[in-house]
Amino acid sequence: MKKPNIRIEQLTRLRRIRGLARLMDTALGIPGTRIRLGADSVLGLIPGVGDFAAAAVSLIIVNEARRLGVPNDKLAKMLVNVGFDTVAGSVPLLGDVFDVYFKSNRRNLQLVRDHFGLDHADIDR
Repeated sequence: MKKPNIRIEQLTRLRRIRGLARLMDTALGIPGTRIRLGADSVLGLIPGVGDFAAAAVSLIIVNEARRLGVPNDKLAKMLVNVGFDTVAGSVPLLGDVFDVYFKSNRRNLQLVRDHFGLDHADIDR
């Protein structure tokens, strides 16, 4: 299958999305486990504002996707992921556990990659 031709500006945005998704969802590994967490999980520990701060960063990813030309139906799915993560993550204690397992930013990155027909390696080249 032929890979799509991606312009350097698009690749820069895709890499920005990938970096933010990694920071928010999988930046840190818990030694001795396969569990990875990111700033979303850590910010969620701050009562009242943490989950909303994480949502603000997640909206940057959605905006980058919009600027890349991702269609509205996929943008809507991305917003649902962010909203679900924010609402469920704001539940005391259970929300903190939820944040470790529901990685909305990684899901949103996958939606963008699917739109362009790309895989992990395509963004790294």
